[in-house]
Amino acid sequence: MTIALTRAAAPVAAHRISDGFVARRPLRRLGVGKTLPFARLLGVVLLLAIWAGGVGSGVFDERKLSAPWTVVETGWELLLDGALLTNVAASLERAALGLGVGVVIGTVLALLAGLSRIGESLVDGPIQLKRAIPTLGLIPLMILWLGIGETFKIVLITLGVVVTMYIQTHASLTTIDKRFVELSEVQGVSRSTFVRQVVIPGSLPGFFLGLRLSVTGAWLALIVVESVNAVDGLGKMMTNAQNYGQADVILVGLAVYGVFGLASDAGIRLLERKVLSWRRTIAN
Repeated sequence: MTIALTRAAAPVAAHRISDGFVARRPLRRLGVGKTLPFARLLGVVLLLAIWAGGVGSGVFDERKLSAPWTVVETGWELLLDGALLTNVAASLERAALGLGVGVVIGTVLALLAGLSRIGESLVDGPIQLKRAIPTLGLIPLMILWLGIGETFKIVLITLGVVVTMYIQTHASLTTIDKRFVELSEVQGVSRSTFVRQVVIPGSLPGFFLGLRLSVTGAWLALIVVESVNAVDGLGKMMTNAQNYGQADVILVGLAVYGVFGLASDAGIRLLERKVLSWRRTIAN
């Protein structure tokens, strides 16, 4: 058997400069770079420019895709006559109730499953089963149980939020470094102190991610449930506009959804940045 020996490459000698200091090679930055102000709006502006250019040049049929300026004009008219504010208020109330209840229930279930084997055995299975069943697929059963009133709409939004919050928060809890647990045991800290100083900070990244996804899911569910025997709300407004072929009104509703979605996501990001200011990531 032949053994080939290779000579290790000699370290590159650093260039010595005056006063005994050694010149160091400039650092190569490997991160994503500095955060640009309002950078997330650049893609939105580009999309609006393509939309306006397509309608103006005749590429898009304005009867099916109204021009941006037509949508703005229609939105202003709906705002002046009060129809838009009434529908927005009804949608916000439903979304806020479903989101608030869902966040609380999902977080509590994640803590029960993440901090106890018994809790995990009792909670995780049903949640994973619900995760495999589309929330909107439960509409016929929810109508049979709860009717077609407000309770049905809020419960359906809540179910989607619960699963999203549970999955993300539970994942963060179960991936906390075990060394922190062992260190807490060696230090002899109490259970409440361990939960307060180790578990909760460790689960916050997953909690905020779940919160962002839950807000989006709440808006998605809302637009569907409001098309089922609702008397007001953005979804109802868009359904009526579809029946009358009013593409501009539909786009007004979509624009409101988009604005609320971007605003809520930006608010959660800002809150996350402040609460998790101690965390250093590639995005910081």
